[in-house]
Amino acid sequence: MSTFKIEGGTPLCGEIRPQGAKNEALQIICAALLTSEPVKINNIPNILDINNLLILLHNMGVKVERHDANTVTLTADNVNLEYMQTEEFKKQASSLRGSIMIMGPLLARFGKAYFPKPGGDKIGRRRLDTHFYGFQKLGARFNFDSSDFFYSVEANDLKGTYMLLDEASVTGTANTLMAATMAPGKTTIYNAACEPYVQQLCRLLIAMGAKIEGVGSNLLRIEGVKELHGAEHTILPDMIEVGSFIAMAAMTAGDIWIRGAGVEHLGIIPLAFERMGITIEVHGDDLHIPVQKVYTIDSFIDGSIMTIADAPWPGLTPDLLSVFLVLATQANGSVLIHQKMFESRLFFVDKLIDMGAKIILCDPHRATVIGLNRQTKLRATTMTSPDIRAGVALLIAALSANGTSTIHNIEQIDRGYQDIEARLGALGAKITRIE
Repeated sequence: MSTFKIEGGTPLCGEIRPQGAKNEALQIICAALLTSEPVKINNIPNILDINNLLILLHNMGVKVERHDANTVTLTADNVNLEYMQTEEFKKQASSLRGSIMIMGPLLARFGKAYFPKPGGDKIGRRRLDTHFYGFQKLGARFNFDSSDFFYSVEANDLKGTYMLLDEASVTGTANTLMAATMAPGKTTIYNAACEPYVQQLCRLLIAMGAKIEGVGSNLLRIEGVKELHGAEHTILPDMIEVGSFIAMAAMTAGDIWIRGAGVEHLGIIPLAFERMGITIEVHGDDLHIPVQKVYTIDSFIDGSIMTIADAPWPGLTPDLLSVFLVLATQANGSVLIHQKMFESRLFFVDKLIDMGAKIILCDPHRATVIGLNRQTKLRATTMTSPDIRAGVALLIAALSANGTSTIHNIEQIDRGYQDIEARLGALGAKITRIE
């Protein structure tokens, strides 16, 4: 287990460029299983979750050619489906939740797929019903072995159909969409997720020969084709990293330029930060976060406390709520953070309370933060990262705190953030990694 030592209190200043989007890359990598031809992926983030997925595909027989740290070509011309029945596969796949998206492509191309119960962040119940509902509507047979938590789907002939997803799940939409690309006939998916990640997946699939209409909406129409071919794709900048850097600049009273931020794909994120009192200057595709000695949270028109809540796109992504919560601790004013999707994602607030933050955990989904208005700085402490996003929130808190903090289990941060200590070190952060 690795650890960060962070000496806080230094304003972060300079330029930084976000990595490629982790959540998009997971989908795009899995899409390479739909064809035997090469699929080249640019701007892929060099992080733990992505590298583990590439290792998994390599062990399944996919040729993985690394051109550099952020460019890879995948050729799935010799996929070994028998490997999916091995204990080694079960161990590898269960440790990475994003790998569930290999099932849709394998079902479309080979008529069968197997998968163990996936792992990932411990942030509460994350059901897979939407994935398997989509597969079943397309004609697949679903089986779950409760003795070893192993899923299987098989289909002699998939067939296009109409379906209404019970939730706008990003990964559920992606998996069902990929399965439908080669299902004969027309498939209509209502209540589809329409996040930029799904839009990007659609663009890759279309480049591979898929016929998809409604990209960017919650209604997707797919006309099945016989086969797909190779293509090249470039991953968008990671909007979660962009949001994290905005919060780091504000919390440390720093001055940061975020280069190549993918501004047109950020949706409501800049507005949500502006409601928190953060000044964001847009210069083309770059963002400038100037020094802010004080930032004041807005209130609603009737004077009631501001609420920041997650919602399906184009609403605010739930992956940034931990960041907004820690940002509020030094604001002027109060805010209610409402995390609707996951019932354990706010449970890291006890660590912020230990640092001197004024937070009331109302229930598993809601926390009220009473800002300290920089009158009292957070104090350094020792803590453990429970998941990727909480880990970064704790890192932001430590960067702004008085004294030297320790964060254990930083492998959780490594899962989603590339070489974070070196990149923040270039901005003046004092971070040391201890193996």
